[in-house]
Formats: sequence, C-alpha cells, structure tokens
Amino acid sequence: MLTIVTVHFAMGVDLPLPQMGGVILFLIGLNLVSLLRHRRQQNVTNTELFLELLLDVAALTVQLYLSGGASNPFISLFLLQVTIGAILLEAWSVGSLIAVTTTCFIGLIFYYRDLAVPHHHHGGFLNLHIQGMLACFVLTACLLALFINRITRNLRERDAHLAELRQRSAEEDHIVRMGLLASGAAHELGTPLATLSVILGDWRRMSPFASNPELVRELAVMQGQLERCKTIVSNILLSSGEARGEGTIHTTVRAFFDTTVEEWRIVRRPSALIFENRFEPDGPMVSDLALKQVIFNVLDNALDASPEHVRMMVQQSDDTLMILIEDQGPGFDSEVLARLGKPYSTTKDRPGAGLGLFLVVNVIRKLGGMVSVANRPHGGAIVELKLPLSTLSGVYP
Repeated sequence: MLTIVTVHFAMGVDLPLPQMGGVILFLIGLNLVSLLRHRRQQNVTNTELFLELLLDVAALTVQLYLSGGASNPFISLFLLQVTIGAILLEAWSVGSLIAVTTTCFIGLIFYYRDLAVPHHHHGGFLNLHIQGMLACFVLTACLLALFINRITRNLRERDAHLAELRQRSAEEDHIVRMGLLASGAAHELGTPLATLSVILGDWRRMSPFASNPELVRELAVMQGQLERCKTIVSNILLSSGEARGEGTIHTTVRAFFDTTVEEWRIVRRPSALIFENRFEPDGPMVSDLALKQVIFNVLDNALDASPEHVRMMVQQSDDTLMILIEDQGPGFDSEVLARLGKPYSTTKDRPGAGLGLFLVVNVIRKLGGMVSVANRPHGGAIVELKLPLSTLSGVYP
C-alpha cells in the first residue's frame, strides 16, 4: 500500500487505484482467514501453504499487470514467494512455484496495462526505472529479513521443543529401567525376608533368647525392621503394577496429607516437624503410592539437611494444589539448582544419591504439575510442588 501511494502521488505515475485497492482488500481478507484458521488449528500442511503462496503470486501478478507488466521494476517481488517456498515447502511444491512464477513473468511480457508515465519523466524513463528498482530492492530486502528471521525463530523453537521431548524420553526410559530393577529386586527379596521372619520367630521361642530380656528387646527391634522391609517391598510391587487395584485409595485431600505425614513421622521420628494443612474446602481425591513417595522423598531430604526444623504446608490456590516444604539447612548447591530434575544431581557423597529429586520432578510432571526449588534468603531451602486439582481425581492423566 505504501509503495502504491508513493508511486502514484510522489512520483506522479498514474495507477488504477480502485482495481489495485481491490487486490489489496483481497490480500487483507486472505490474511484474516489465515489468522482465524491458525487459531483453530496450529498445524499447517504443505498443501495449504502452497495454495496460499499461489494466491500471493496471483495477487502480485494482477498488480503488475495493472502497472506496466514485466517492465515494472517490482517484478522481482516474485522472488519473495519463491524464497519462502524454498525454505518451507516440499520439493515438488517448490518446483511448481518456480514454474508458476516463471509463467507469470513471461505472460506479463506480452500482456499488461500500459504504465501512464508523466511527461516530465518521458526523457528519463531509465532514471524512473532505477528509482523503482531501488525501492523494490529495499522492500524485498526488508521483507526477506523479516520473513526469514521469523521462520528461523520458529525452527529454533521447534528444535528446542524436540530436544526437550528427547530429554524427557531419555529420563522416562531411565525411570522405567529403575522401576524394572526395583520390581525384580522386590521379587528376589521376598523369599529371604520371609526366611528371616521365620528364623526370628523361632529364636523368640527358644529358651536362651526368651530368658534374656535384652535379647528379647533386640529381637523385637529386628522383627520390626524386618516388617518395615517387607512393607517397602510390597509397596514397590504395588507401585510397579503387581497389585494395581490395591495401589489406589479413594480419600480426601486433607485426609491424604494428614495420613501421609503421620506415616512419615512414625518411620523417621523427626524431632521438629511443623505441618500446616490449610487446604480448604476439602475435596475427594485418589491417592497413589507414587505421589505419597514424592512427599516422603522431599521430607527425607529436608530432614537430612535440617534435623532441627522441617516445615510443610498444604494449601489451595485457585485450581492448584500447592505443597511447600522448607528447612533451615545449608540450602541447595548452585550445581543442583542448575540441574534440577536430572538424575544423580547431588552433593551427597554416596553411591546412587541424587535420584530422589529426579523422581520427584518426573512424577509431578507426569501428573501435570511442576516443581520449583530455591534457597531461602535467611538460610535453608524451600521446595514447592504444584498440582492441578483436576488430576487428583484420577491416578495418572
């Protein structure tokens, strides 16, 4: 539009404005239809893009026909469609687009509306043509820079998204391998644990042990620890799907977290745990061992870092469940913060450490939520888990 106005009024070249304006209105309508279609569906097929580029070529051909045909210096604007097509279209479409633009160029050599050049330009038509070529060059360069920049930005975003999907796939494959190993180990541990349980039961009835109160207490402790190991093995089998029908329990949000925290208190016996269940109003949910294990992992890490102070708060924000767990320990190392959600990212000096937070991030992400960790200004760390309430009505989306 700016080019037509400049040529018609500034250069004094008489152009058929009504007809050329009609073509511009057609292009505006085409853009509006394209935007509306893009909002309804993100994916654009090769055929759709090829047809729209052909409509662009047709509109440009009409404009050039109305303004001098092939002698118009803006004839090189055909290269815009060819360049965009070469970047985005399949090979057959690019070849067809080149053939169409070449045909239009040849046709404009023979069929066109004469350009009404003002009298004071008749002697210097070459100068007028060079001015048009300059304007066309600037316009083409600007449009190519704009289009190619946006196209390459979209391609970079696509590549980044694909890289993220590949990373997630690798992480989930890692989790699957760990789950298979854990399930296999649980099966293998079942027999020796049952054998130890029988032996301990026999020992408690033997007179050398039964007559010694100290040995009786130690055997009771051993029996309790053995039962804990058997419970852990059973939970692994439940989580891996061995008895999936028993792995989920219908409960409420407040009851789930009250029960989970109480179970953790019994097992870990923290000296100082502040638990605030502010979730209101209460609502139904389906608990799952994986979600419970997530809470256990975060609380375990907080207790290891800060045995004297662990605080957990559960609350609702709009349609989101928010779980905050904080401690007064040394906080997260910068490397751990940078590698959040990556396996074996830890400062603990023991084999296999660093899987807890990795599993937390992946389980929460599988439930449609997100995990954020940070160091508190006055010392310690804070872990925030966010889950959409809609996912709590089922186990996994």
